[in-house]
Amino acid sequence: MTQTQTAPVVRLIKKYPNRRLYDTRTSAYITLADVKQLVLDNETFQVVDAKSGEDLTRSILLQIILEEETGGVPMFSAAALSQIIRFYGHAMQGVMGAFLEKNIQTFMEIQDRVAEQSKGLYGPHFGPEAWAQFLSVQTPVLQNMMNSYIDQSKNLFVQMQDQMQDQTRGMFNVFPFMTPAGEPDKSGKPGKSDT
Repeated sequence: MTQTQTAPVVRLIKKYPNRRLYDTRTSAYITLADVKQLVLDNETFQVVDAKSGEDLTRSILLQIILEEETGGVPMFSAAALSQIIRFYGHAMQGVMGAFLEKNIQTFMEIQDRVAEQSKGLYGPHFGPEAWAQFLSVQTPVLQNMMNSYIDQSKNLFVQMQDQMQDQTRGMFNVFPFMTPAGEPDKSGKPGKSDT
């Protein structure tokens, strides 16, 4: 006996030239705050240009992040944002995107695990207030856990970078390049320059 699983129906939101967003499920105009709530509710949705059909979901999500960053308490420092910008167009852009995504996913898994364990202590009504209270008590423990995680993450990134360098060296080893002056060649002897 097999059951057919249906994929979740994607909620379609159309963006009109007047910059208004129209939710086709509720047949009503919505705001960016409403879209943010869909994200918080883990709702699957797609924002498309009403005229061209172009997918604008990422653009809308970036708008929400911009609003969050400019108001209230920002998540990213100017230094972190500058560093992210520097990765665009860089050879490591694809690797960095995957690295950040994996780290966010791991962080969410840790948060889910802590929340699950906390339900045992606080009961089924573990809301935002209880979560805030729990974090205020557990901050040093969580800080140590996150520092340990960040160190592991940094080590993983360095290992990945070393592997990429080794693979690149191996790939280009077949070409008869001269070793730059002062840099040891395969035998460990300093290389000769062309001059």
